[in-house]
Amino acid sequence: MKPIGYIQSSYTDRSQIPKGCGAKHSAEGVLEVLPEFEEGLKDIEGFSHLILLWVFHQSEGFELIATPPADNLPHGVFATRSPQRPNPIALTIVELLGREKNKLRLKGIDMIDGTPVLDIKPYLSSISEEKLRRGWLDEAEKKKAQPDMKTTIDQGNE
Repeated sequence: MKPIGYIQSSYTDRSQIPKGCGAKHSAEGVLEVLPEFEEGLKDIEGFSHLILLWVFHQSEGFELIATPPADNLPHGVFATRSPQRPNPIALTIVELLGREKNKLRLKGIDMIDGTPVLDIKPYLSSISEEKLRRGWLDEAEKKKAQPDMKTTIDQGNE
């Protein structure tokens, strides 16, 4: 596989990218599609959101068990978004803000400057919110949202 383009982002290091429960991905950036692939962008403006398939190009090696920032418990790498994967491929859904020739203005990027993009697909979801399950992440978010009872009691005794 070879990249079809590269991300222009204000993130220069992956430590700058918001992670964990409640992380907001509202950063804007540009996907500059290589000139030989520009024709493939025909009619893309009709979609509000896109799926980007990209490469964790600075990731080396992999771990089959990962402890994500959203939880303090280990999970299988395939149940996380860890960059330490057997095949360092990532997927991000972004909002398409506009297009100028071979450049797509995007909102919601979570990749560093210079990240290679392998493919773009229009985002189409037929899964209703009621049927969508989020696995261990739902529990981790509930834990983060609930105040720690011991801390709450201790604060009340001060």
